[in-house]
Amino acid sequence: MRKIIHLFFAGGILFLTACNNQSDNAAMKYKITEKPFGNFDAIPVTEFTIRNPNGMEVSILNYGGTITRILTPDRNKKMGDVVLGFDSLSGYLQPKNPYFGSLVGRYGNRIAKGKFVLNNQAYQLSVNDHGNTLHGGLRGLDKVVWKASKPAGDSSLLLEYTSADGDQGFPGNLSVAVTYTLTADNTLQIDYKATTDKPTPVNLTNHAYYNLSAGKEPTILNQEVMINADKYTAVDSLLIPTGQLPAVSGTPMDFRMAKPIGKEIASVKGGYDHNWVLNKTGADLEKAATAYDPASGRFMEVFTTQPGLQFYTGNFLDSTLHGKNGQVYVQHAAFCMETQHFPDGPNQPGFPNTILHPGETYHQITQYKFSVK
Repeated sequence: MRKIIHLFFAGGILFLTACNNQSDNAAMKYKITEKPFGNFDAIPVTEFTIRNPNGMEVSILNYGGTITRILTPDRNKKMGDVVLGFDSLSGYLQPKNPYFGSLVGRYGNRIAKGKFVLNNQAYQLSVNDHGNTLHGGLRGLDKVVWKASKPAGDSSLLLEYTSADGDQGFPGNLSVAVTYTLTADNTLQIDYKATTDKPTPVNLTNHAYYNLSAGKEPTILNQEVMINADKYTAVDSLLIPTGQLPAVSGTPMDFRMAKPIGKEIASVKGGYDHNWVLNKTGADLEKAATAYDPASGRFMEVFTTQPGLQFYTGNFLDSTLHGKNGQVYVQHAAFCMETQHFPDGPNQPGFPNTILHPGETYHQITQYKFSVK
């Protein structure tokens, strides 16, 4: 590290002082930069990049709260981008975009037939997945421009949006605030809060697609996953929960000990796209899952306050999407770990409550911690 040496005399004594140059100081600080990323509905879209003192970077759009890039080192300290996405806004706007990096809601995952009954009133939501409502409907929170601001310091980005009463069929004006924070220990924390003026279902999550090889391997089948769950939610052919919570023991759904994703995936019709019932001791932040790429050494830990985790293995990717740097995204090119309440919660009385009432605050925190081993 270069230093500038200052010499001065005081009372006949020679003093020497040293200070780091400005570039060295800057390299040790947090930094947030902004880049224009196009326009949506005549509203400017901006890509915000948070950089921590280690050089890790997370880039987020105010369109859909979309994580476009996560740069993190491998065991040889070489930086690589571990999430799928597109080079331009047009990629994220295309109908076939499978929620790459998106902040999804009002209700992440599926609601059967887009229907539920609340306080003796029936509601019909917009449907967008085989007659069901997926990730909030035709125009969920992933397809709007959020108000972006930077809280004190340069480690966080705050996104805010109000979904109007009746939006996609949901009751109540829902005010949502999501804070993305990059910490000094290479953890991406996502803090979700929401309030409403009418009772309404809420289930927010992020839909980033991870490939810890940073594109060096076309699939994630050799990457190893652990999920801290003894049970999962059984689903029908349209991925709607049956209400049953089978044990994972003795089945391909058992990830209590880390194993390669591809080890038993052929035994799961369609691949993994299920909600695991996490072994939680309370509502505090607890470790839910890990993922490890033996080739690069990248290791990701997932901590959450949520009761469930949707583990999805990119089953519907089919080589028709061309992503960043011209990459072709084949089946199983990435996995998702969506922390959440259970799918179809409003229609399943045996599942954890997903109804937010006036005067209450929906609040969940999820962390993705990156390291190497």
